[in-house]
Amino acid sequence: MAIAERDMMSGLSKGLAVIETFSAERPRQSIAEVAAASGLDRATARRCLLTLAHQGYADWDGKFFTLTPRVLRLGTACLATMPLPQIVQPFLDALSDQIGESSSVSILDGAEIVYVARAAQQKVMSIALMPGSRLPAHCTSMGRVLLAALPEAAARALLGPGPLAARTPLTLTEPEAVMAALTRIRAEGHALNDQEIETGLRSIAVPVQDARGRVVAAMNIGVSAARATPDEMRARFLPALQGVQDSLRKMLR
Repeated sequence: MAIAERDMMSGLSKGLAVIETFSAERPRQSIAEVAAASGLDRATARRCLLTLAHQGYADWDGKFFTLTPRVLRLGTACLATMPLPQIVQPFLDALSDQIGESSSVSILDGAEIVYVARAAQQKVMSIALMPGSRLPAHCTSMGRVLLAALPEAAARALLGPGPLAARTPLTLTEPEAVMAALTRIRAEGHALNDQEIETGLRSIAVPVQDARGRVVAAMNIGVSAARATPDEMRARFLPALQGVQDSLRKMLR
């Protein structure tokens, strides 16, 4: 339902825009950096940041701002109201216990994936992954599964004109190359990522579908590249993912 402009609170919108500028790549920012990333003028960015600091959502050392764990209350409250994480978590726990590797479920938010559930056996990336973590969709196995589920025009629009950001020397940066990968994923029913998001990491993902066949999320297994070749990933982990995929399809309405 469309919302009238007069019913919206511009100050809240600006504050949320400021929060969204912080990421794993930009955890510590100055007022000028936040203003540039959010598109706000410096005075507005400064007021938003100081308000966040006053409310306990940010720390300020006189020059740089960092978000505090209090911000997690916002994401945790959202995740707690979503049935999907509650449904998939036991399945992920059982899957990771069975295979001895980490597994995750994510959803698509624009051009990024957002982790909503995770069962970690060991750390497989240099950054800590947890519910609420975000990664680019174009170079992750779960992201490509979710992009492949979209109409082609919608996926192309999210990728944009390119070139796409390269996370490693193996990252596909041309939108047409990613679109070709999405075509293969639609045909094969899974995505295998070979060190495109981080050197030394391989992952394999399948779509999570509801009882009507709609793709509502993606699920993956990530391992050190030293422990499994791409062919071994498919042979060892794809059947286990597909088993959970079938079980979830019967539960998700």
